[in-house]
Amino acid sequence: MANKIFSYEVAEQLRAYVYRLIDPRDEKTFYVGKGRGNRVFQHAIEANVAEEQETDIMGLKLNHIREIQRSGHEVKYVIHRHGMDDDTAFQVEAALIDAYVDMNPDLRNSIRGHNASIYGVATVEEILGRYNLPPLEVRSGEKLLAITINKLRGRRDQEVIFDLIRYCWPLSRKRAETVDYVLAVDRGVVVGVFKPLSWAPARASDFPDIRDLVDEPHRLAFQGERAPKDVWEFYVGEHGKRINPSDLPPARQSCRYINC
Repeated sequence: MANKIFSYEVAEQLRAYVYRLIDPRDEKTFYVGKGRGNRVFQHAIEANVAEEQETDIMGLKLNHIREIQRSGHEVKYVIHRHGMDDDTAFQVEAALIDAYVDMNPDLRNSIRGHNASIYGVATVEEILGRYNLPPLEVRSGEKLLAITINKLRGRRDQEVIFDLIRYCWPLSRKRAETVDYVLAVDRGVVVGVFKPLSWAPARASDFPDIRDLVDEPHRLAFQGERAPKDVWEFYVGEHGKRINPSDLPPARQSCRYINC
């Protein structure tokens, strides 16, 4: 790693950049990121530190890097575009994530990128459908939590939406328990609204009806039910309601409180 550090002068020229981490064993991109300075190299450093500390909670990205290192190889780094301001870099990163996730479903990015939920990849039919939907309005006094679900991919089955929305999110329990309803948001459209009955640390055993879950007690999950018919009609309607971009979760986050 000693020869893979950008000097101050180089970092100044790079400004904000978008990079890819590549597995040299198959030449596949497994992570796309945005950064400044030496951010591109930080993931390998984090993987080594976490391993030395014998940390049990390891992200898929760090585990992937360790597998590469243990095979006797090193991660390959590509600076995909540089010389940008941060806003532009976020947009380039999001576009690359959309492109590479189609080529590699095992891309280790946990989220799709800056504003990808509303401005990301979509068919012409999806664009027309989205922007012809009525805008979301919020009833006075109702406290909402909007959660973006990136894995929906156009499916509008209510059971699928419910399974995705209730497990699991980086939230404060005290604040989450003040919420009246949780909105499920798919690419800028509210596709479901649910009433949380209780919040607790996310443990797979509490959700036996959902497959392939792992314990994440540092996050929250909720037990709940579909909102009453009148609430569903108001916030979702027949085909969904278009959410205001200012009410969407901010960059690199999945949740946003509304009216709270």
